[in-house]
Amino acid sequence: MSADARREYRGLVVECVTGDITRQGDLDAVTNAANAQLAPGGGVAGAIHRAAGPALYEACKPLAPIGAGDAVITAAGNLPNRYVVHTLGPVYGSDRPEAELLAACYRNSLARAEETGVVSIGFPAVSTGIFGYPVREAAGVAMRAVRDAADAGLSSVRLVRFVLFSSSDTQIHVAALRDTFAQSEP
Repeated sequence: MSADARREYRGLVVECVTGDITRQGDLDAVTNAANAQLAPGGGVAGAIHRAAGPALYEACKPLAPIGAGDAVITAAGNLPNRYVVHTLGPVYGSDRPEAELLAACYRNSLARAEETGVVSIGFPAVSTGIFGYPVREAAGVAMRAVRDAADAGLSSVRLVRFVLFSSSDTQIHVAALRDTFAQSEP
């Protein structure tokens, strides 16, 4: 990982990697870019449910439905993590205000992680798949939301890893990481 892909801020490490969110065994939790019913689907949700097995959906059923920006946490099934945080991102151009709802996804996911004592959490690029959120814009929203959560005080979460599907998405997130955290190093 390049030095640009990792920042420390207020005791929190934020990093960006290209990889498979279902294979982040060193993280306590991973985040599912879920649908409202928390059901298996396509994209990240499909990959997470396939890797976790049917126990994940069984854990999700009583928590559904959720709204855009909401987050809930379950056990991780067969994933190598302890928990999955499920969040519903906004559909770009439909759910408004998109940026506020997307920021709420990260804020609420981190709140669920804090409540559960999670030390390390992985995020995909929420809403950038079939929900159509432009990656560059979404990366900026995500990084600012994580910085704001750190400013508000995270007590258990010490590592936030953005796990991106493509190297181009990783490069965009690294630029947002650099821009967001370089301006505000304490």
